[in-house]
Amino acid sequence: MDLQSATMLQALPESKTLSILNKVTRLKQEGHDIINLAGGDPDFNTPNMIIVEAEKAMKLGMTHYVNSNGIPELRNEIAHKLKIENGVNYDPSQIIVTAGGKPALYVALKSIINPGDEVLVINPAWVSFEPLITMVGGHAVSVDLNPNDHFKLTKELLDAACTERTKAIIVNNPNNPTGRVLSIEEFHNLRDVVIEKDLILIADEVYEKLVYGTHQFTSLASIPGLENRTITVQSFSKGHAMTGWRLGYLALPSELVPAASNIQGHLATCTPAFIQKAGVVALKEAKEEVEYMRSIYDKRINQVVTYLNQIPNVNCPHPEGAFYVFPEIKFRNFDSIELANYLLDEAKVAVTPGIAFGSSYLHNIRISCAMSERELEEALRRIEKALTKIV
Repeated sequence: MDLQSATMLQALPESKTLSILNKVTRLKQEGHDIINLAGGDPDFNTPNMIIVEAEKAMKLGMTHYVNSNGIPELRNEIAHKLKIENGVNYDPSQIIVTAGGKPALYVALKSIINPGDEVLVINPAWVSFEPLITMVGGHAVSVDLNPNDHFKLTKELLDAACTERTKAIIVNNPNNPTGRVLSIEEFHNLRDVVIEKDLILIADEVYEKLVYGTHQFTSLASIPGLENRTITVQSFSKGHAMTGWRLGYLALPSELVPAASNIQGHLATCTPAFIQKAGVVALKEAKEEVEYMRSIYDKRINQVVTYLNQIPNVNCPHPEGAFYVFPEIKFRNFDSIELANYLLDEAKVAVTPGIAFGSSYLHNIRISCAMSERELEEALRRIEKALTKIV
């Protein structure tokens, strides 16, 4: 027997961050004091009322199979939330509850992609978009945004990337890793291309609760013309500090529901009922806790951006959302992987190389601000000292 993996899976790109993460593990095992700014896990604990509700639900017997698409109470609450907060009208029957944001994206892509279909990925982009597209038989086409133009998404860039095989565009707003929040002009650029090319838009909006300053979040499905062309993907992980709970959902046009429901049923059977009950409470009762966490992230981001920009040869734009910064650092012609390795070896600080988010971002690194102010201050001090040594 020829024990080879499937041809499609052989095309999956190797993780560009794996060597960094393996080195972090090794250095920690050797006793080194590593500050890990490479992750995306909120440092806050899940709000207590959410934990209490899950415990209560388990004790009441909600530990069995439930409807594959989600319990009615949560789907109703999600539909209410989307209408009131996002200005989007989805019937509960159009909502599928998943075990996190990644399965939601997988179900969304699998529902619409035929072998060879192309999906535009707006770079810098979250590292899992391209592998997920490959896993469902599609082909990811990069649309690289220019850091010198504030990562602006133009119609010209989108038009140039489209071919007769383009089926969809996947957009992360607010963006991981840059923190950009799309402007109205960019919404209209997306809408025009989606309509003109008869495409489907997949809107990854998992950071919607984390927007700062005068910027406001707008759901892509609320833009006139995109209502019936958008699949909205959401997660409780970031805004509600529920990464380990694995709870997400997608809201999609009614025509796509049968296919998506079948995929969800075979993929996961169902998301645990007691976790879904906790999700109901998260949406209804945790608004103050979510706002508190957002305000702390805002404070930390200001701290990090101010500090980094006073270091020579570092340019750190101020993010508008999420909890990352994406500075450009030019020292000794290091690319982002070399720089990430140097900072880990010299400063004992782990960061994510920018090339993980697109091949054009050779001199950027992503720094997570989901860390205490004390740890961030120490990490920044170490980074400054290491970069000064290079100079």
